[in-house]
Amino acid sequence: MKKKVLLMGASGSGKTSMRSLIFSNNPASLTARLGATIDVEQNHVRFLGDLILNLWDCGGQDAFMDSYLSTQQSTIFQHVGVMIYVFEVQSRNMRKDLEYYRDCLAALRRYSPDAAVFLLVHKMDLVNEPRGQTLDRKTAELQQASDGMGVTVFGTSIYDESLYKAWSRIVHTLIPNVAVLSKHLTTLAHACNATEVILFERTTFLVIATSSPPPSPASIPLPVTPLFSTPSSMHSNGLLTPTSTSHTRSNARYTPDDSDPHKLAPTRYERTSELIKAFKHACSRVREDFRSLEMELAEFTAVLDELTKNTYVLIVVHDPTIETAALKMNIRLARKKFEELQGDSLVS
Repeated sequence: MKKKVLLMGASGSGKTSMRSLIFSNNPASLTARLGATIDVEQNHVRFLGDLILNLWDCGGQDAFMDSYLSTQQSTIFQHVGVMIYVFEVQSRNMRKDLEYYRDCLAALRRYSPDAAVFLLVHKMDLVNEPRGQTLDRKTAELQQASDGMGVTVFGTSIYDESLYKAWSRIVHTLIPNVAVLSKHLTTLAHACNATEVILFERTTFLVIATSSPPPSPASIPLPVTPLFSTPSSMHSNGLLTPTSTSHTRSNARYTPDDSDPHKLAPTRYERTSELIKAFKHACSRVREDFRSLEMELAEFTAVLDELTKNTYVLIVVHDPTIETAALKMNIRLARKKFEELQGDSLVS
């Protein structure tokens, strides 16, 4: 199943840099070496199983844009699942950018009326005033230019996690039945007494799905049975029974509190994507492969491990009685089920 993703915007707005960062695992420091895109560069990125992102990176020079909107219009704008239009936050010719954008919207309405539209206000790191104010002003301007068409606006930069937040949301719209994955991630979270479980795509480390927010720890009775015994302890749906180990670390802190005791950061998903991509790049520089990651801190425990051939799963636990070995065993026992779910969720 192929999904066509159209990446458009003025020359120099940063389209190729963000594509290199997200899909080619290049760090932001190397994007300055990239040249301008000539006409259209197509990349077929196998994202999940049979889901292939057919990414069209369209050069933003005036001659190319004029061609896209005239002789190539049917080729460029037909069968589009998502159009991503990139605006440089400090564009020197915003009026012309908006004119091209409106023309692209008109062509999209004609050839792909059901396509989702995402607008990225890029290079936000160059803004001196409060970014929130700038983004609010730009969002209002772009919504007005969209002439009633539903659009989603993000402020982005290649130097922070904002780019991963935007692209995770974009990719999320291309995965059918993603709610099924979220439902079973929630079941896995309950099985591990986890605060949260997050599913990442293997190559890009974009967030695919997350578990539902957990109830307050004060309302969860901690079970005393072993976390796992044999695969037969799995439910009929293929996942594990909610259980816990009995060992407690002396340096752990676990204070149940009804008022959001864990204070989870709102940017935790995209920040994790950014950090893991940076760590993977560091591993590649010393010719080491990244496979998994375990963290045991006073505040929480986290395990990042392969779940399927196309995904990684991150389990975050604030209960100090849960051991990393138990979490890894639960992941191994859940792999077969999630391979099945992944295949089912990609059926168009």
